[in-house]
Amino acid sequence: FYLTPSQVNSILKANEYSFKVPEFDGKNVSSVLGFDSNQLPANAPIEDRRSAATCLQTRGMLLGVFDGHAGCACAQAVSERLFYYIAVSLLPHETLLEIENAVESGRALLPILQWHKHPNDYFSKEASKLYFNSLRTYWQELIDLNSGETTDVREALINAFKRLDNDISLEAQVGDPNSFLNYLVLRVAFSGATACVAHVDGVDLHIANTGDSRAMLGVQEEDGSWSAVNLSYDHNAQNEHEVERVKMEHPKSEEKSLVKQDRLLGLLMPFRAFGDVKFKWSIELQKRVVESGPDQLNDNEYTKFIPPNYHTPPYLTAEPEVIHHKLRPQDKFLVLATDGLWETMHRQDVARIVGEYLTGVHHQQPIAVGGYKVTLGQMHGLLTERRARISSVFEDQNAATHLIRHAVGNNEFGTVDHERLSKMLSLPEELARMYRDDITIIVVQFNSHVIGTYQNEE
Repeated sequence: FYLTPSQVNSILKANEYSFKVPEFDGKNVSSVLGFDSNQLPANAPIEDRRSAATCLQTRGMLLGVFDGHAGCACAQAVSERLFYYIAVSLLPHETLLEIENAVESGRALLPILQWHKHPNDYFSKEASKLYFNSLRTYWQELIDLNSGETTDVREALINAFKRLDNDISLEAQVGDPNSFLNYLVLRVAFSGATACVAHVDGVDLHIANTGDSRAMLGVQEEDGSWSAVNLSYDHNAQNEHEVERVKMEHPKSEEKSLVKQDRLLGLLMPFRAFGDVKFKWSIELQKRVVESGPDQLNDNEYTKFIPPNYHTPPYLTAEPEVIHHKLRPQDKFLVLATDGLWETMHRQDVARIVGEYLTGVHHQQPIAVGGYKVTLGQMHGLLTERRARISSVFEDQNAATHLIRHAVGNNEFGTVDHERLSKMLSLPEELARMYRDDITIIVVQFNSHVIGTYQNEE
């Protein structure tokens, strides 16, 4: 089944979204110029989610990618709710009081976030009241706990992640008289999601990561070339510190059963995630909730089984690892992406492809044919293709789309092969997942002038 270039483009561009930060009086006061985002599903429905919002009561911008497993319910809930929890954690005491007083007296609320959403990014209206009530309980507690100190961003991020995960767990235990909502909160809690979130405020960039999505900084060196700086660590079996952390939290007798075949208890790839109460609740609690839950939950095999060697829960946490980075003028962009991208591309290639796309300047790498016997005709073809690629204006108006095109269509020479792209995009749903994962990408472009000015003021 062969797709024409225009069919390929319409598949690749279906979920793309771009946002430019508005300028004031011809001046841009934000360290963010804007961002491009896109998603390419492999699962049906897609289990990845993305979010972006400007914080209206504090300074700063929030961006995040969320990778769901065992369904999309948890990723959906986290993508809708986490930024509110972060924003509330960052608010000063007076603002929290203002918001609480407005709710009490039925006045209009101060808007907390300005969302930047694609029309396909869905919000579950039915759950909004439940979600609001949980969030309100959280800010009421923050008001009561008022220590008078300004909140540290790192702490705010950690508290928000942990609190939302706690609320997801509690809502599922309490249930809901409305049967639709009851089933929804249980689906959210029994599925899971990883999260990688950036908070950008002036030159302060914080990355909070739970799981195996990644954040990477694109840096332009003095000679114009591009390099990649990792701003997150994967929480999985490849990360020795993470394996050690899990082992430290459980008795020595469980050492052999904790990580099997590179998975937590032999089942779960990420070692940190939202939801996934199968790895957090006691066996008694799991049984009680499933037995008293709706029939759809009882019929679901996933909710019934208990993980093997399940002795000392919780085995899983949603607590994020937070990395702080002070932005410099040479830091040109940030890539947040789910593991679907990193499985197919090395970060160095990601930095180069996005860097060249944003500046429109190609650094001619020597053509690498790595051990292949290449005929003169093939070499000529490669060089001709390369020339055509440089002369043609980029066909993508969106950096995330451009990256997905490479992730799915690159051949062994590192160039996009239309035939390969066409094959990969025309795979039937049941096959697509065998060749690739859902891919979700946000590319944030920084404003070097503003960052330079900040630096000079300091």
